[in-house]
Amino acid sequence: MSKKTWASVDDYIVDALFEADPALDAVLATNHDQGLPAIDVSPAQGKLLSLLVRIQGAKKILEIGTLGGYSTIWMARALPVGGKVVTLELDPHHAKVARSNFERAGVSERVDLRVGPALESLAALSAENAGPFDLIFIDADKPNNPNYLSFAMRLSRPGTVIVCDNVIRDGAVLDEDGHDANVEGARAAFSFIGGNKRLDGTAIQTVGAKGYDGFAIAIVD
Repeated sequence: MSKKTWASVDDYIVDALFEADPALDAVLATNHDQGLPAIDVSPAQGKLLSLLVRIQGAKKILEIGTLGGYSTIWMARALPVGGKVVTLELDPHHAKVARSNFERAGVSERVDLRVGPALESLAALSAENAGPFDLIFIDADKPNNPNYLSFAMRLSRPGTVIVCDNVIRDGAVLDEDGHDANVEGARAAFSFIGGNKRLDGTAIQTVGAKGYDGFAIAIVD
């Protein structure tokens, strides 16, 4: 089947299961207009994150990689009263766009956006004893996946759900001899999860508007 078919099925899913959402549509339009890369999660994936927040009963979420805040908004909306998403973004321009998007979507009070290198922000969160988080979503620079997962373990508790995006890479994750840093980062995520006795995980291959990829999901024991 073709990528065109995958994208059409994604459209069908949205039409069949989702209500119209002008605020989220505006987020994607704004991100495009502001020159942000079109690497947001798809609507179906955003809804999955939202459902995971509700299934988990999460009150504290950590997101590594904000971009324009599209996935952040999906998760923030699913939080109960008093819940919070701490989201980390390197690029000041992306962060500025995200803040505007949070305001438009009415979730600013539920979001703590921190700007700077994620590893520095994670070290600060650890020093602040900001954890434990109930759900951690990792969707940033892929070579740092093992570092992000290491911090995720420090900021978690038994029962914390960790989701790591973009781990299939069009199937290139099979290439043991390749030198693509993003593929190596995906393989490193598998190695970390598979080699950590405190993690019980799996991975889901996905096709859709974003092509062929997937995510790893694990729970902390």
